[in-house]
Amino acid sequence: MIVVTGATGNVGRALVRLLDKEGVSVTAVARHIDEAQVPPGVRAVAADLAEPDGLRGAFEGAEALFLLTAGERPYDILDVAKAAGVRKVVLVSSQGAGTRPEVYAQPRRFEAAVRESGLDWTILRPGGLDSNAFAWAESIRAERTAAAPFGDVGLPFADPDDVAEVAATVLREDAHTGATYVLTGPAPTTPRARAAAIAAALGEPVTFTEQSRAEAHELMARFMPLPLVEGTLTVLGTPSEEEQRVSPDVERVLGRAPGTFAAWAERNAVAFR
Repeated sequence: MIVVTGATGNVGRALVRLLDKEGVSVTAVARHIDEAQVPPGVRAVAADLAEPDGLRGAFEGAEALFLLTAGERPYDILDVAKAAGVRKVVLVSSQGAGTRPEVYAQPRRFEAAVRESGLDWTILRPGGLDSNAFAWAESIRAERTAAAPFGDVGLPFADPDDVAEVAATVLREDAHTGATYVLTGPAPTTPRARAAAIAAALGEPVTFTEQSRAEAHELMARFMPLPLVEGTLTVLGTPSEEEQRVSPDVERVLGRAPGTFAAWAERNAVAFR
């Protein structure tokens, strides 16, 4: 049995579906979840990674764990997992844990805990995700507008379905133990180009407006810690060569090229209608 934490998120939801389709026994864990949110036959458990003691029932009988970087007690989470019989953990971290460790301290702590856990482990480091564009859903539905800073700076955002498929593969195979994979899309795309791709998927124009850094900072500070706001804006505005580089790891694991943002927009166009 495989436990998937963050099972209602963009990656976790796709991962649960993939594993279930492959006939794997799955327990889907999220803070707020019920049986209606998972495929028939998948066990749903409401639990919080911020409270590791409450995970014991969710982890019991599991052989492998897909772990989010959530909460502040990674060592306690992994102790509960080991006590429950888990032998393998796949951590979804962040590319920033490698490129900007001073900013992405929480993913770094989780990575250290996983490496020191004594379990078989694999670490996945996606950069930005195509699903970040859901932040535009309300404004595109209402006004056919999208706003973002650094409109012409490109980053190779990854399709969350690709991240989920990589996770499903490494959870089921032993060849990836000890590996750290950076997961990106096939090419850098800019916010302006992503808005245009959504417009193409809708068959209607979408007006893109470039925010100033200060405007973006004010909005992001409403739901993110200030150091992370600064780090994220730096990545978006002045990314390093490594952050702009297309990684071969999706193709290395899956044997195919990663999906494009345009394909993601086509699949998710209904969210913007």
